[in-house]
Amino acid sequence: MPDTATTATRSKPAPANQQLANQRVAWFNGKIMPESEVRISFRDRGVKYGDGAFDTTRTFNGRIFRLKDHIDRWYRTLKYLRFDPGVSPAEMMRITEDVLARNIHLLDKDDDYWVSQRITRGAEGIEYLPEAPNVIVECLPLPLKARATQFRDGIKVLTPSVRRAPPEVISPRAKTHNYLNMIVAEQEVKSIDPTAWAVLLDVNGNLAEGIGANIFLVRDGQLFTPRLNYVLAGISRQTVIELARAAGIVVNETDIDLYDAYTADEAFLTSTSLCICPVRSINGTGFDKGGLPGKVTKRLTDAYIKLVDCDFVAQHLRRLPGKSV
Repeated sequence: MPDTATTATRSKPAPANQQLANQRVAWFNGKIMPESEVRISFRDRGVKYGDGAFDTTRTFNGRIFRLKDHIDRWYRTLKYLRFDPGVSPAEMMRITEDVLARNIHLLDKDDDYWVSQRITRGAEGIEYLPEAPNVIVECLPLPLKARATQFRDGIKVLTPSVRRAPPEVISPRAKTHNYLNMIVAEQEVKSIDPTAWAVLLDVNGNLAEGIGANIFLVRDGQLFTPRLNYVLAGISRQTVIELARAAGIVVNETDIDLYDAYTADEAFLTSTSLCICPVRSINGTGFDKGGLPGKVTKRLTDAYIKLVDCDFVAQHLRRLPGKSV
């Protein structure tokens, strides 16, 4: 079962030598500073070409979730892209925990953070070669209010004409700063329905993924999700797979096409912020005849809530109009 060890909490005191700021701080190239003072050159290759990589986890009641898994995935991306952040994975975990501890007091009641590690290739010099990488560790409050209706109504998924970049172009298993493939797809979907979410097909016509989200289908009590050749290995995706197998639910990592989607009993998305959220429809084909969430989705959602000791569904729903936090 996933490790959900607490690395920082709202009640945890700051280190004795740590001065709490009245604005969020970030770690930038070895220094803690107000995030408003973090500066990257317009000649940075991350700005010019999207030549960068990141990873992001979230907190639950102020506790970082599966930090080691996210750090390990980030370092695999760095190796693939030939980045050297200049610090070890263990040191990056310590830095991340420190950044959260310095920012945790700024969270409002019932809020949580995204916690991210980022790197860019650095600014190009006169020889068009990067001088040194820029490394940032930062926190950002989760958009709980903006996503509250997804848990009330379910997510409407549309598949755009834009296909997911195949691994022959760049591996989708690397979490890079270059999201243009998925951004163009998302813009197409939003132009049709501003409330819908894009899930791209791969070049073979099978379901792939959306921006920061993996998709699962449920049929006859079994789970079906795209294999890793064409999607990012989401930590939330892996958490659901582990929870499902622990509950005796069969998980199939395989190619799934739109026929599979339209004939499924249920569907849901997993992501760092949403964790697990029911899908209402895919291209207009609905999954709400038995109510949302479906039985398997609800079972896995309850298991996820128990695992993280935080009712993230209620956390979102409390942000609906007329509700109080």
